[in-house]
Amino acid sequence: MSRAVLHIAIPSPLRRRFDYLAPMEPVAPGSRVQVSFGRRPVVGIVLGGAAGSDVPLEKLRPVEAVLDTAPLLPPELLELLHWASTYYHHPIGEVCAAALPVALRQGQPAQPRGLRRYRLTPAGTEAGTEQLKRAPRQAALLSRLQRLGIAAGPDDLAELDGWPGAMKRLEEKGWVLAEETLMLPASAATDSAPPLGAAQQAAVDAVSAAFGGYAGFLLDGVTGSGKTEVYLRLIEQALAAGRQTLVLVPEIGLTPQLLERFRRRFPVPIAVLHSGLSDGERLNAWLAARAGLAPIVIGTRSAVFTPLPNLGLIVVDEEHDPSFKQQDGFRYSARDVAVVRAQKAGVPIVLGSATPALESLANAAAGRYTRLELPERAGSAVHPHMRLLDIRHQPLDGGISEPMVRAMRHHLGQGGQVLLFLNRRGYAPVLLCHDCGWVATCRRCDAHLTYHAGQKRIRCHHCGTERPVPQQCGGCGSLDLRPIGHGTERVEEALRARFPDIGVERIDRDATRRKGSLEAKLERVHSGAARILIGTQMLAKGHHFPDVTLVGVLDADQGLFSADFRAGERMAQMILQVAGRAGRAERPGEVVIQTHHPEHPLLRLLIEDGYGAFAAAALVERRQAELPPYSFLALLRAEAPATAVPQAFLEEARRLAESVGHGGVMVLGPVPAPMERRAGRYRAQLLLQAAGRTALHRLLERWLPLLEESKTGRKVRWSLDVDPGEMF
Repeated sequence: MSRAVLHIAIPSPLRRRFDYLAPMEPVAPGSRVQVSFGRRPVVGIVLGGAAGSDVPLEKLRPVEAVLDTAPLLPPELLELLHWASTYYHHPIGEVCAAALPVALRQGQPAQPRGLRRYRLTPAGTEAGTEQLKRAPRQAALLSRLQRLGIAAGPDDLAELDGWPGAMKRLEEKGWVLAEETLMLPASAATDSAPPLGAAQQAAVDAVSAAFGGYAGFLLDGVTGSGKTEVYLRLIEQALAAGRQTLVLVPEIGLTPQLLERFRRRFPVPIAVLHSGLSDGERLNAWLAARAGLAPIVIGTRSAVFTPLPNLGLIVVDEEHDPSFKQQDGFRYSARDVAVVRAQKAGVPIVLGSATPALESLANAAAGRYTRLELPERAGSAVHPHMRLLDIRHQPLDGGISEPMVRAMRHHLGQGGQVLLFLNRRGYAPVLLCHDCGWVATCRRCDAHLTYHAGQKRIRCHHCGTERPVPQQCGGCGSLDLRPIGHGTERVEEALRARFPDIGVERIDRDATRRKGSLEAKLERVHSGAARILIGTQMLAKGHHFPDVTLVGVLDADQGLFSADFRAGERMAQMILQVAGRAGRAERPGEVVIQTHHPEHPLLRLLIEDGYGAFAAAALVERRQAELPPYSFLALLRAEAPATAVPQAFLEEARRLAESVGHGGVMVLGPVPAPMERRAGRYRAQLLLQAAGRTALHRLLERWLPLLEESKTGRKVRWSLDVDPGEMF
């Protein structure tokens, strides 16, 4: 394209493209160029070109360098990025930057970096870990390499603590050979496909019939029903047709186990994309996917923008998970973008969940998705028995009631394992003075500091501020400071005292910070060395613990009385997800849910009639209240160091909305955010609500340019969140 001017997307908060003088050589849309922006060099993406510009040509700066000989982003992906920029009303430059690995955003060459990979020699394949009793890291590494059965790279070994030193020792023994390669490895498939149940087969048949065109499917399957096997069968068909599959998962923690299962099934290169990889590892995986060398791509949220020349299928696992929604910067929903990508690419998309989002259920009811149900667990496993446990007037030891302890003893006596769930890490959520009632609070947030006994620190879980535990009260000087409430640390302490002869493992973000710690803890669980697990939502989904026969939910009440209208839905999803860890094999499972509100209608409906009945009732409430999915929201947030400034800006924003006319759109607020002060800044918000999506976006298009010109707006940080997932 040899035109005088190039339209370039620059990563900046300005919601427009920028014109630059084109170089002599042609530059295709989707290519990276280096330009001067203000006083600094930046990397931009070429969106197109024209013979002229609204700016006089003599005032335009030239493109300084063309960084790519061929476009990095193909036309179909540029079209998706344009759609996302328009729908979420976010600057196109920042949207395009989100689609690139960090190395490419920094202007580094779009060339794979040689990765050192390690494969077992014949001697290493035959070696036994018993020969390494005095070298546990080498033993763990050898076991991992033997289990993988392929040349392994750093991304395969990242969870093993101290693996580079152990690898060097294994090389010296002649058990491992290191080699440089630019290609992603293909595993030797060892697993065969199990027989499908009738419902699984029907689901596979329905999606298979849609290959070659767009169709949306909601795979609604109870935990343990074999949703992953449905994905695998569909991916098998895509591979046979020479097509690529994009699999999105909500969290990094779910990636290793899913990846291992895929590698045991498919002898093809698999690209992995998530924030836990180094820049080089992510670049290589992205380039392999873009070149069509990775038939399967597994990734978290941002992987939805990966270039895939032979895309044939998209799978979104745990589609209900709020992690698919970006909460800062470019606030997009990866699930919703994936649906639009499938539509534009003309491929089927499968949204899988045991507890589908209410929006997805409404789309299925409206005929936008085909709902495929897997109502029974796979094989001989049966649904766990669920019951509410009234803990009013009952003494609690570390948050655990006596009836719960009796249930634990019964299941442990039968040879089962027990999983206790509490979505509150730390030792106690409050540190209180017994003499005057003083409470340790964050100096930067409207929040209490959580007491962490193991580290002897008090920490804010909102802004990260922490300090040593005070020796005396900050109010009266008393030495009688007491932890109030229960976190996972405190529960662990109580369990070790109650069950001194039984292995206990705590799995939360604090206990798994070191590389390899999560894998080591899960290994203790699977080996039976740990028979009691206590953890947060890290344990609630995706894990398969065949010996867990009792799941105890220690506090089911957190989601019953929240300012967020989605809190009840999230509570129900969390309870059922963690309940799904019980009785997944031959042994029957039991789920016991501690509550102070056993008569609460939402809890009773969920326990007695299941998630389907709960969701149906919740949708009726949403319709009556005119809340999503029966209305559409946009949330304008503002924050500043002074409390009055965000309110003033949002008052002006409200007046500007009224001045441009907002027919069909309610403008609600401004009001302080539910947590008004966070990280030293005061926050407020203005909510826009409309019965139709068109009316909302028409207002946003006229309104946002006025906000950008606002002088008050320059005194605050403000952001727009279309389809907000959180109201905080």
